[in-house]
Amino acid sequence: QVQLVESGGGSVQAGGSLRLSCAASGSTDRNYCMGWFRQAPGKGREGVALIYTGDEDTFYTDSVKGRFTISQDNAKKILYLQMNSLKPEDTATYYCAAEPPPCVLRSGAGTNWDYWGQGTQVTVSS
Repeated sequence: QVQLVESGGGSVQAGGSLRLSCAASGSTDRNYCMGWFRQAPGKGREGVALIYTGDEDTFYTDSVKGRFTISQDNAKKILYLQMNSLKPEDTATYYCAAEPPPCVLRSGAGTNWDYWGQGTQVTVSS
């Protein structure tokens, strides 16, 4: 079992930055696919930025490439999402998630991912 707790959401104007954090606890002494998903009102959930903790291979959805960066602090068991040049369309609830291997870093809703945080709201105003 893995427990995930997100923090760092908030409200920002377009062009601003936020950093989300996800603290993991529980069975963390192994590698996982981990990542950030988001869901905007009336829309489906989408994978935004994903990472494999073993080799730090990453995946980004096209709309955030060059603006968002996913990273990890393995010692502290924290996953980060640095979000720069934020746009109103980035407004959503952002969820941290984890999936043990075998796992794949690819686009999608993460339907088969096992572990989820409670979500943190990001609001970007124009």
